[in-house]
Amino acid sequence: MTEHARAPRAAWLVLAAGMALYFVAIVNRTALGVAGVAALDRFGIEAAWLSVLAVAQVAAYAALQLPAGALLDRWGARRLMIGGALLMALGTALLALTASLPLAIVARVLIGAGDAPIFISACRLIPLWFPARRVPVLVQTTGLVGQAGQLATSLPVAWLLRDLGWSATFGVLAGATLAVAALAARSIRVPVAAGTAATPSVRASSLRESIRDATRPAGTRLGFWTHFLSLCSANTVALLWGVPFFVTTQGLDLGQASALLMVITLTKMAAGPLAGAFTARHPLRRSWLVLGSAVATLAAWVAILAPSTPRPTWELAILMAVIGAGGPVSLIALDYARTFGPERAMGTATGFVNVGGFVSTILGIVLVGVALQLASPPGATEYTLGEYRIAFATLLLPWVIGVGGVLRNRRLTRAAMARGGVVVPPLREALRRLR
Repeated sequence: MTEHARAPRAAWLVLAAGMALYFVAIVNRTALGVAGVAALDRFGIEAAWLSVLAVAQVAAYAALQLPAGALLDRWGARRLMIGGALLMALGTALLALTASLPLAIVARVLIGAGDAPIFISACRLIPLWFPARRVPVLVQTTGLVGQAGQLATSLPVAWLLRDLGWSATFGVLAGATLAVAALAARSIRVPVAAGTAATPSVRASSLRESIRDATRPAGTRLGFWTHFLSLCSANTVALLWGVPFFVTTQGLDLGQASALLMVITLTKMAAGPLAGAFTARHPLRRSWLVLGSAVATLAAWVAILAPSTPRPTWELAILMAVIGAGGPVSLIALDYARTFGPERAMGTATGFVNVGGFVSTILGIVLVGVALQLASPPGATEYTLGEYRIAFATLLLPWVIGVGGVLRNRRLTRAAMARGGVVVPPLREALRRLR
């Protein structure tokens, strides 16, 4: 679509359907975060196995980012979004019905696989239907709708779980996913002009070359480590360990714990525009925002874990706000991909940096679960504050790895910039001002 053309009425229906599907995908993705305590009882498992249950979904999502991009080029957004929704519904229905841990892990893998193509497909539809000047705002709006999905997890899903129980809650979620998939099937399509264009086939060798080209620049590796560092704490808490920690050691009920998770989401929504404005205004200072957020995260964790007594709710809310702000900061990684990724492999570069945060999430969830199990008596399914303090302290490991990755690749990126490897006009102009 041309720069000044007006979007047709059908474009808004397509956008609404895509946003609705992404909203439901986020609810499916994060539902286990408020069901962690119930999962321990339903499956009769210890903390390490609960970590496996959470990691199965995240690992499937991360592993399928690059293949999902290739399938998007081949099959188009509509097929991929509907197929992904059906996989999510199947996985959530299986999770509702089973009390077997192996089947629950299979269910979580299906949810992660179905979730993997939803956001990138929704974003692919936007430039097909809307003029270029609207695309950045609408992509950000789509992301905000996804954060609203986390609000739905924190409140309605938590209430359903409390009042109706496990099977009914996940059964309702599976039904809602199917309903939105049906809406997407009726509403999502590409414009006639775009639909008639042939999509070139992507050979396996071409995909390997794209991955090699995308991961070679230090700037895209800086994006990977930015995402790795900034997203770990928020995802580890929101996807699994936050609610059990709040309920079993801080004296909160499920509603209060869910409200604290909501602080993460609200902070993400509030901090997103600020992080975007800073990135646009100070392209040579992006890494300082990343490192500043990392230092604030470390300080917030120390304030919570150093005392040996439960913390006031306001202190816990501050921790949630600080780690929640890491979400928008992690999206600076996508700006690094845009800035330094090769044009011929831009999509692959974006997928590559997007994997970083989910790798650190897997590491964080597993570290906390294993540490809880090692620190507690054999067979324990509830854990003390002292055990949680030890477990959450293990998040220092991905923090150190991430900070090291950012610092090293920032140095390499600056060296490449000094050699004249930067061709993006905003960075070139910023360099001239500094000189």
